[in-house]
Amino acid sequence: MSRVLVLNCGSSSVKYRLYDGDEVRDRGTVERIGEPGGGPVDHETAVRQILAGLDLTDLAAVGHRVVHGGKRFGEPVLIDDEVLAAIHDLVPLAPLHNPPNLAGIEVARQALPGVGQVAVFDTAFHRTLPEAAATYAIERDVAERYGIRRYGFHGTSHAFVSRRTAELLGRPYGELNTITLHLGNGASACAVSGGRSVATSMGMSPLEGLVMGTRSGDLDPTVIFHLRREGGFSVDDIDDLLNHRSGLLGLAGANDMREVLKRRSAGDPAAALAFDVYCRRITGYVGAYYALLGRVDAVTFTAGVGEHAAPVRAAALAGLDRLGIVVDPARNAGEGDRLISPEGAEVAVCVIGTDEEAEIARAAREVTARAS
Repeated sequence: MSRVLVLNCGSSSVKYRLYDGDEVRDRGTVERIGEPGGGPVDHETAVRQILAGLDLTDLAAVGHRVVHGGKRFGEPVLIDDEVLAAIHDLVPLAPLHNPPNLAGIEVARQALPGVGQVAVFDTAFHRTLPEAAATYAIERDVAERYGIRRYGFHGTSHAFVSRRTAELLGRPYGELNTITLHLGNGASACAVSGGRSVATSMGMSPLEGLVMGTRSGDLDPTVIFHLRREGGFSVDDIDDLLNHRSGLLGLAGANDMREVLKRRSAGDPAAALAFDVYCRRITGYVGAYYALLGRVDAVTFTAGVGEHAAPVRAAALAGLDRLGIVVDPARNAGEGDRLISPEGAEVAVCVIGTDEEAEIARAAREVTARAS
């Protein structure tokens, strides 16, 4: 069986999994990278420590999560010097994410020179977006010059979960229309038609769309101008506000939905409002994507909040029974991958655990097999 190592380098962490076929042989996460009194000093050190502690005998490939592939990369690719340079060129589009992704790639290439290195891009699944979905209504020359368009993110998760939804329902993936809701500290919605992403809520960056742990999601751009002109905020101040001090944290003082739900149950009005804003945004996207798809076979929740917060699932889909979307309270209270819609419901509502690393490993195997 082919052995594959997956490295998922985040802004302050590295998650790794070592696969032997489909079986996970080793796994772990190195956290608080670069933080005072925290973990390793940088991502290079963290990845070297991970590699030193693993049995990498007969390793067939290393799969790397790369957040932004821009317009160039529409599928996973075998990494060479040209690909590495292109990922470097895309850093301005993902300044917090592509640099740690690159650090993992560079260390792994040095340590494992005879092993195929494969880049799997978060944005790649969304390269099938119609131009009308990917295009912002600003001056065309400006958009082209600065790479301004909807790229979308969480692509590996949406790909994995939409495929697993078809398996759970026993339906051909190519015939299914699904709305996938990746609800974690970062959150995004995606409309998947026949295995192709046709709409997604995140845009040029992961800031657009749903309310998140610390990100605002959709916002009138005038808010930015107003803060600059009237509040004297710098561009960096506004960036920090919208990415790190907004969302659930900005509304309720906590970015963890578990804490928000706890405070809401205790009667905290700020937490109750944060919950309502969060769920209302999801409801709007589900309705919009239903209209775009024309027919919806399934709505699937995934990631930390999506998999574990039953009140969010119930509230986000409340009132959509006219569309055939209903949540069964007893099933919603359960655990694991399952249907939470009533028996015979027009639209299946599912909960499925995401596994981005498994999706990256699958892609790495396929790419290296084609190259050999």
